[in-house]
Amino acid sequence: QLQLVESGGGLVQPGGSLRLSCAASGFTLGDYAIGWFRQAPGKEREGVSCMSSIAGLTNYADSVKGRFTISRDDAKKTVFLQLNYLKPEDTAVYYCAAVRSSILCQTNMPAPHWYDVWGQGAQVTVSS
Repeated sequence: QLQLVESGGGLVQPGGSLRLSCAASGFTLGDYAIGWFRQAPGKEREGVSCMSSIAGLTNYADSVKGRFTISRDDAKKTVFLQLNYLKPEDTAVYYCAAVRSSILCQTNMPAPHWYDVWGQGAQVTVSS
């Protein structure tokens, strides 16, 4: 069974940091492109970042460039999203997603419908 499980969410003050983890099971993580998405109340799910399976190419939403960093450890079957300089508008449920592809995320961030494995989400709240 293909599964992703996020962890690391929580409450943080503006300017603070968090690291989200996404543990994969049931598939070879290195064969998959990985995406991070977020969804705030009343808003559509938006892409935050992605990493391609080949060459580890990365893409970021303009709103998080320079603040968030995606990384992966294929041996540990875990993907990470480091969130720095957090702002109240970063408050959302964060989801990781995966799709078996050697092409996706090499040039831009794929839309959510391209992904077929999703985690349950992790709440990130940025508030003083």
